[in-house]
Amino acid sequence: MAHRLTRDQARRIIVRAQLLDADRPGDVVEVAEQLGYIKIDPTSVIAPCEHTVLWSRIGWSYESGQLKKAVEVDRLLFEFQGAFHPMSMLPLFRPAMRRHPERESSRHWLAANAAFRADVLSRLRAEGPLTSRDIPDTAAVAQRPDGWSGSNQVPLMLDLLARRGEVAVTRREGRTRVWDLAERVYPADLPEVDDETAAHELQTRRLRAAGIAREGSGWSRVGKAGVAAEVEGSTWRWRVDPEALEAADREVDGRVALLNPYDSILFDRPRLAEAFDFDYVLEQFKPKAERRYGFFAHPVLMGDRFVGMVDAEVDRDNEVLRVNAVHEFVAFDAEETDMVRAEITDLAGWLGVRVSGLA
Repeated sequence: MAHRLTRDQARRIIVRAQLLDADRPGDVVEVAEQLGYIKIDPTSVIAPCEHTVLWSRIGWSYESGQLKKAVEVDRLLFEFQGAFHPMSMLPLFRPAMRRHPERESSRHWLAANAAFRADVLSRLRAEGPLTSRDIPDTAAVAQRPDGWSGSNQVPLMLDLLARRGEVAVTRREGRTRVWDLAERVYPADLPEVDDETAAHELQTRRLRAAGIAREGSGWSRVGKAGVAAEVEGSTWRWRVDPEALEAADREVDGRVALLNPYDSILFDRPRLAEAFDFDYVLEQFKPKAERRYGFFAHPVLMGDRFVGMVDAEVDRDNEVLRVNAVHEFVAFDAEETDMVRAEITDLAGWLGVRVSGLA
């Protein structure tokens, strides 16, 4: 029998699962274990995604060096496919790594470049860690540039070998990835997991991070993990994390979170609309004349509701967080205004700059 939930309960479950309630997590690894991943993105209008995601959860006690240490020193997180993941998820990725590449064109490219692959691996074994610039392009067959990659085939080979679990990012120098053999980056004592178990566990982990999601959704990819649920006013078939149900009746406090546009709570756009009545559109790729809120405006979550957007940017030369606009979906009352202003001021303080533009 499906659990019956109100929309308020559904929102509370989502906010708590995403660690955006008052019970802040203690460290970087705790955030990664719960969310499953922390997206890496170089867009730094305010700060890079990986850092603002952690700031919005942990708050003032988060420092960027903590993430670097967890990834590069303690090896509790690893970089894979544009995100930092907890090392506990690596065994769940390995069955897919063993099958990669599954696309026929990629298999043909890899086979045609067998000597190139061997060159890359042997150079890393002898000289690694290395950046892609340190490795010569000896490809026999080249893929055409696609808008994301240039004519140099080394980054393409490294990415493909990473997806196969043969190489891995060992650290970053600024935004540049430094590569090494996976055996020198990943722990040697990780458990082996079969395909069926891995698929089930991945769905369970995704649902734990989502709290509640549409059954069969291609956005959340939770399959039939958890238990069935119905949400008032929704015709969807939902799946809910059983552990999340325990706190469904407890209200979420009114803390404010400023969310990077690539934050994981924003990824499932249909769920945002269904549960929060929030039709979120990232305007980064829109022509300027068509933007309503700003190039990289940050959604504002207050308690369990999205209440506005903050269009702001850091001017490092003048050490200022410049607030261009605070867009209110419904006019804030005095207390709400103070809460949003306080969060913006705290963000500026964490960044080490002053605020400009808050009237």
